[in-house]
Amino acid sequence: MATQPRTTAGPRETFPSPYEQQPPAGAEDWQSLYPYHVLFQPKRRVADEAKFWFCDSQHWPAVLKPFETIGPELAAKCLGQYNTRHFLVPPASGIESRVHLGYVYLSPVAVPPEEAAARVPEFLRRAGYYFEHWDALLDNWKRKVRTTIQELEAIQFTELPPAQPYEEIERGVGLDATDALLGGYDRLLALCHRAWQYHFEFLNLGYAAYLDLFTACRQWFPGIPDQGIASMTQGVDMELFRPDDELKQLAKLGVALGLEQPLTTTGPGPDTLAAVARAPRGHEWLAAWETARDPWFNFTSGNGFYSDDRYWRDDPSLPLGYVRDYVRRLRRGENVDRRVAELVSERDRITDEYAALLAPGQRADFEAKLRLARHVYPYVENHNFYIEHWTMGVFWRKIRQLSALLHRAGFWPGETDMLYLTRDEVRGALFDFAAAWAEGCAPVGPDYWPPVVERRRRIVQVLAAQRPEPALNRPPETVTEPFSIMLWGITSERVRSWLVGPAAGDLTGMAASPGLAVGPARIVHSPAELDLVQDGEILVAPVTAPSWAPVFGRIRATVTDIGGVMSHAAIVCREYSLPAVTGTGTASTRIRTGQRVRVDGTAGTVTLLD
Repeated sequence: MATQPRTTAGPRETFPSPYEQQPPAGAEDWQSLYPYHVLFQPKRRVADEAKFWFCDSQHWPAVLKPFETIGPELAAKCLGQYNTRHFLVPPASGIESRVHLGYVYLSPVAVPPEEAAARVPEFLRRAGYYFEHWDALLDNWKRKVRTTIQELEAIQFTELPPAQPYEEIERGVGLDATDALLGGYDRLLALCHRAWQYHFEFLNLGYAAYLDLFTACRQWFPGIPDQGIASMTQGVDMELFRPDDELKQLAKLGVALGLEQPLTTTGPGPDTLAAVARAPRGHEWLAAWETARDPWFNFTSGNGFYSDDRYWRDDPSLPLGYVRDYVRRLRRGENVDRRVAELVSERDRITDEYAALLAPGQRADFEAKLRLARHVYPYVENHNFYIEHWTMGVFWRKIRQLSALLHRAGFWPGETDMLYLTRDEVRGALFDFAAAWAEGCAPVGPDYWPPVVERRRRIVQVLAAQRPEPALNRPPETVTEPFSIMLWGITSERVRSWLVGPAAGDLTGMAASPGLAVGPARIVHSPAELDLVQDGEILVAPVTAPSWAPVFGRIRATVTDIGGVMSHAAIVCREYSLPAVTGTGTASTRIRTGQRVRVDGTAGTVTLLD
């Protein structure tokens, strides 16, 4: 994560143009790292400067290595195809994506008003079919995704043999081992693309159903807070919470089997599992552990967009650390489960109070919109487990496997250094490797790539030391695009605060999850710092991920720099009954670890107490 705050001389009227912003010293050649099509190009300056771009630090909070642009590239492409080509969403097409100084910037693509109306009938027909057949189509979606994961798992990148087996001569195969190597890489990329298409197949419809409810509630109930509408869909059972639920069950089983000592005094890590294995009835717990691993440990402490995200499946110290915490809480007599019954009770109370204000005809319309929103709402979060966590975890594991293969051949100094190449450059390096093996000579790559990789590594490090501009170019007078507000928390007020720069005093943001909490702050810039979080602290971060939920038992509230009322951070905090204020803009740089703060998740304020 970037650690140095952006400095400003005072209030500004506009954000800098990407064509005028100078790179930091040591990163002058940063553009050479990335594919041409993700960069701002001089010949497009007039068109690009006419658009407002915001930094998507909610999904990509850190500088991208060259290979990692696959995330924003596929996300933008696949989001766009469903809005523009599949469902013909009336007001919105896609979203343009660029990489600037290593960070991701987005700009929504609106449909011209004169064209939007013509799209309505076809949108209703296509989206209506999905809504009417949601459950059957979603079951099919899960089968498609699981099949894609199985195909990804089947790809292997292994050492090339000294010679093709004699049996292949007898069978007249006529292909060598590099056919599988080169084809496997292309197959890996194609499957990743397929998975991201599946990612957006239902997602925008889920948001559209909620937006329809949101818009109607604003008309029926003037002055209703965004949080009030969001509360009407809370208290649902989501698969995204299943990994955390599995850890809680493992903790409860450990207490029931008398395994508190090995689960809390060793590790967490392989030593913990060994200690449990030696304990009486430890084999029962280990059997439950193995059952939970597949598929629920295909879960990362990050968000799945970065190659170095740590996955529970690969690093057992992560889930074991959370199990240890839950065991300790259970021994103190604490309840570790989500308070679902309370959430449902509050949801129904709020819903009934507002429904009582409506005339019978309006009430029927309200109940129909609410019923649809509640039915499709879980996908908004559940897809996250299947794609960002499970699928991308397998994808990155295969990429690291391929990188290690070429590392052993001398192509780059570190096992994972292939990430400093673009996808097309990797294809060239692979062919170099394959051709040299076939020709019986040395590849060129070991002489070419090591210094290139080292130069790019230094540039990435320099870029990472500088915080990105929150936006580029002149902002609109009023932010009205609903998804920018709901998902990213980009409101007119937030944009004005970015222009003014950090100010003294308290902070305001989105009232994301109700409740009041007071405590010392803990600044967390990345998942690697989650182990530092102590009981009773207020978690303050640029952004959180759904996979941070296991630490929510330690904290009293959450505060983030970015995120709207329907962001992952807001949804997860509501489901865990944790006060939250999102979209503050500067909390992670304004607040220091240990500083006492008061978080009012109902009002959307953060008060600095010292």
